[in-house]
Amino acid sequence: MNNLTTPRMQWDRLICDKRFGLEEYHDDKRGVRSDFLRDYDRLVFSSPFRRLQNKTQVFPLPGSIFVHNRLTHSLEVACVGRSLATEVALRLRRRYAGAEWADKFNNIGEIVSAACLAHDLGNPPFGHSGEKAIATFFSEGAGNVLKDQLTPQQWADLTQFDGNANAFRLLTHRFNGRRPGGFAMTYSMLASIVKYPYESTLADGKNKFGFFSSEQSDFVKVAEELGMLPLAGPQGEVRYARHPLVYLVEAADDICYEVMDIEDAHKLGWLPTQQVIDLLLSYFTPDNTARMQSVMAHVDDPNEKIAYLRSSVIGKLVSECALAFVENEDVILEGRFQGVLLDHISPLAREAYRHSNELSWSKIYRASDVVDIDLAGTSIITFLLERLVHAVRHPQCNDSQRLVSKVPRQYEIGAPTLYGKIQAVIDHVSGMTDVYALDLYRKLNGMSLKINN
Repeated sequence: MNNLTTPRMQWDRLICDKRFGLEEYHDDKRGVRSDFLRDYDRLVFSSPFRRLQNKTQVFPLPGSIFVHNRLTHSLEVACVGRSLATEVALRLRRRYAGAEWADKFNNIGEIVSAACLAHDLGNPPFGHSGEKAIATFFSEGAGNVLKDQLTPQQWADLTQFDGNANAFRLLTHRFNGRRPGGFAMTYSMLASIVKYPYESTLADGKNKFGFFSSEQSDFVKVAEELGMLPLAGPQGEVRYARHPLVYLVEAADDICYEVMDIEDAHKLGWLPTQQVIDLLLSYFTPDNTARMQSVMAHVDDPNEKIAYLRSSVIGKLVSECALAFVENEDVILEGRFQGVLLDHISPLAREAYRHSNELSWSKIYRASDVVDIDLAGTSIITFLLERLVHAVRHPQCNDSQRLVSKVPRQYEIGAPTLYGKIQAVIDHVSGMTDVYALDLYRKLNGMSLKINN
């Protein structure tokens, strides 16, 4: 039984279609599309979302075998997230039947699918190595000389750079020439992408936090409107309990990248068919595996066999995560939930997921081709940061103005503070595709000049 004295978030406040930056225009009237569905559509038609098609997920891009990029990954996460949230909504509507606001649960599938589309928008080129390259440029590289010129929180923002915090900035910051509120997303959607709702000084070297100091007040505004629980840090740092829907976005992401990376590795010939079949069947009981093997007996194409098993595994994990969420609803709303939803599924599925993760690390993420992308991406991003940061710090130097002139106008290169100038550089670099970053790297190194004969 829930302790009524325990602070608890309320669904009635947590599901809110007010738009960030456009609050004065808020209208409770319902149209053909909900505001949450408008979030989804707005993201699909946006430039940052389109650029994801040329950003590395894990495997080198592109090739004769088309593996996932950031865009296809985000679309699949949105599908899984919608299914997961729809199942949760069905259970919660039954639990809260009679509440006058219970119809709000009809919207969580739209909120979660939109948040899933947006969850990787802030990731720089070249996968997670791009995030690390930005952070280490400041902590270990040429950017280290700036430490004494920034506040501790600003320095933590840079040395612990996180794509999640960058996504929140991308969606809320008013870049040059843009409207107030950035993308003007709904409050609930914005809160649903913030996996780590605390400032960078609490990241503790893990490069995981939810917002930069420049967007801290924006996040607090969203959190307070939604009634998210404040959990102040030891020195009064800004920290909140997660918005509950974050757990669904996170689970959808975890399910997709784990299962789909294994399928991609199989398509590339990195993993043998029987090994993958055995791994995916391990998620199920013997009775289920016998039936699934019977189905596969009618399929000759190995890739189709894997696709069938992959869809079955995703379906199972969606159902189990939905159940885990509903069973732990009280502790989630009280901000006491530990770990991720996949930690709370059945022992059989949890052990199979653990084996999948171990296989991914041993055979995929440490594979030579993946490491090559990581190393090349690190070199490219480090070089671009060195040139651009130097240019904004020393505009009087030879070529600085010409280099800065190549930066799109939307980025505030002329910001009044050093932190603002550096953020503008990071906005530019993190928004690049793999292809554009490589092309700019080659041009600045004189390796791709156009010479007319």
